[in-house]
Amino acid sequence: MLILGIESATAQVGCAIGGHEGVLASAHSSKHRRHAENLTPAIEFICEQARIDLSEIGLVAVDVGPGLFTGLRVGIASAKAVAFALRVPMIGVSSLDLLAFPVRFSPRLIVAAIDARRGEVYFAFYRQVPGGVQRISDHAVGTPDDLASELLATGEEALLVGDGAHRYREAFEGQARVEIVDQGSSHPSAASLVQLAHAQALREEFAQIDEIAPIYLRRPDAEINWITRDSA
Repeated sequence: MLILGIESATAQVGCAIGGHEGVLASAHSSKHRRHAENLTPAIEFICEQARIDLSEIGLVAVDVGPGLFTGLRVGIASAKAVAFALRVPMIGVSSLDLLAFPVRFSPRLIVAAIDARRGEVYFAFYRQVPGGVQRISDHAVGTPDDLASELLATGEEALLVGDGAHRYREAFEGQARVEIVDQGSSHPSAASLVQLAHAQALREEFAQIDEIAPIYLRRPDAEINWITRDSA
């Protein structure tokens, strides 16, 4: 089964195609954060690179967040449109799971952190397990200092990954037992999305289009701004 993965939860938008042979092609872009304009040409590009016609896709996987509201809406709407047109099932994967997956071989506590704007981060904790990584906490949103306090309380060596870690680096640099992964792994990867979705597909963990929904841990910024204006 060929899988199309669409990822758009952060400032980067990406897509990938793969299956049992691994990832055949992928593309990512963060130019001007124009997710809607960049996504369709990127899908066309990876189809050409993989020599795959879109009609051959048997499953659409999508990053369901948490992440930036506009990006999530664009990615999920696009993924649903493709799945509806092709009449294929879907799989949704958390953006924080996607961040943790590439560093799954670390024996340390793995912490994925995405910049949530407004001085906050989305984050979750993970541990290495045979064959991958397992989330051991709920998705959460809080200030970098909140996360730093939780890390300190664990008393463990930790590997911190994601653009939230880099934007608020100063909150974590005082902790000797915390290492921040380099910026090359700052964003969720569409290639990782395809790999994780393939594993779920083998277990037949499919979802219908109307079952796919974004993970929102707080109200959209536009709604917050509207409430703030009304109360001023």
